[in-house]
Amino acid sequence: MLIRRILTALGRKPPPTVSVIRLSGIIGAGGALRQGITLSALAPVIERAFAVPDQQAVALQINSPGGSPVQSALVAGRIRQLADEKKVPVFAFAEDVAASGGYWLACAADEIYADPSSIIGSIGVVSAGFGFQDLIARYGIERRVHTSGTRKAMLDPFQPENDDDVIRLKAIQSEIHDAFIGMVRSRRGGRLIGTDDDLFTGEFWTGTRARELGLIDGLGDLRTIMRGRFGEKVKLRLVHGERRWWRGRIRTEATLTSAIPAGLVDEFAHAVIGAVEERAMWSRFGL
Repeated sequence: MLIRRILTALGRKPPPTVSVIRLSGIIGAGGALRQGITLSALAPVIERAFAVPDQQAVALQINSPGGSPVQSALVAGRIRQLADEKKVPVFAFAEDVAASGGYWLACAADEIYADPSSIIGSIGVVSAGFGFQDLIARYGIERRVHTSGTRKAMLDPFQPENDDDVIRLKAIQSEIHDAFIGMVRSRRGGRLIGTDDDLFTGEFWTGTRARELGLIDGLGDLRTIMRGRFGEKVKLRLVHGERRWWRGRIRTEATLTSAIPAGLVDEFAHAVIGAVEERAMWSRFGL
C-alpha cells in the first residue's frame, strides 16, 4: 500500500491489484495443532484484504470439502458485507474441491471459476456417527446416563438408535439444507440451470459439469482469469494470517511430546482424531 501511495504521489499509475484470501481445509473449529476455517480466525485476514485502497478485486482461493454450516455462513457473510461496503468485486477460484460448505464460501463471490477436474457442489447436509451399544454389551460394560430432559441424550452412540431421535435430526438437517439452498439461489439467481432435484440433492460434479448447471461461471485458474480481466501486470497480493509459534518446530513423531508444552498433549490427541475425521471428509471426493 505504501508503494501504491508513493507512485500515486509521483503521478505514476500503480499496477492493478487483487487481494487473495486462501480458504483451505475443513470449515469449523480445529485446535492448537489443527487450524480450521472459522470467522474468528479469518476476520483479520478478510478485513486486511478489503482494506487495500484502489484495488480491482478480492479473490477467494478455495480448497475445502466443507464442514460447519454456521462458520460457512459467517465467513461468507463477512466477505459479502465488506464487498458491498467497499464496492469491490469478489471472484472465487476452486482448486481440488469446493463442495458442501466449501461451495457455500464460493457463493460469497460475484463470479466462481474452477478447474475442469475440480469437485463442485454437494449442496446438502450430512450427519455421521457410530453405534457402540453391541460392542460395550459384549464386554459387559453398562452405560449409565442421567438427564433432566427427555431429549438431552439424543443420538447417544452407546445406546440403540431411537426412531424419534432420527426424525428430529432429519428436521434439523432440513432447516439447514433450506438455508444452504437459499444462499445458493440468492447468489447464483438466474444463472442456475436445472430443477431442485438436479441441483440440491447433495450430488457433486466436476468443474465442467458444474459450469453446465450454472453452479460456476467458467473454467480457469486464478492467475489466468485475473490477468485476462485486469491485464498482464496485475499484482496478486496474498493476504496471510498470523503464523503460530509451533509451526515448523515439530519434526518427528519421536520428539513430538517433548516439542509440545504439557498442556497441549491432550489437545494433540484430539487433533489426531480430528485429522482422521478430516481425512474421511476429503476421501468422500476421491482425494
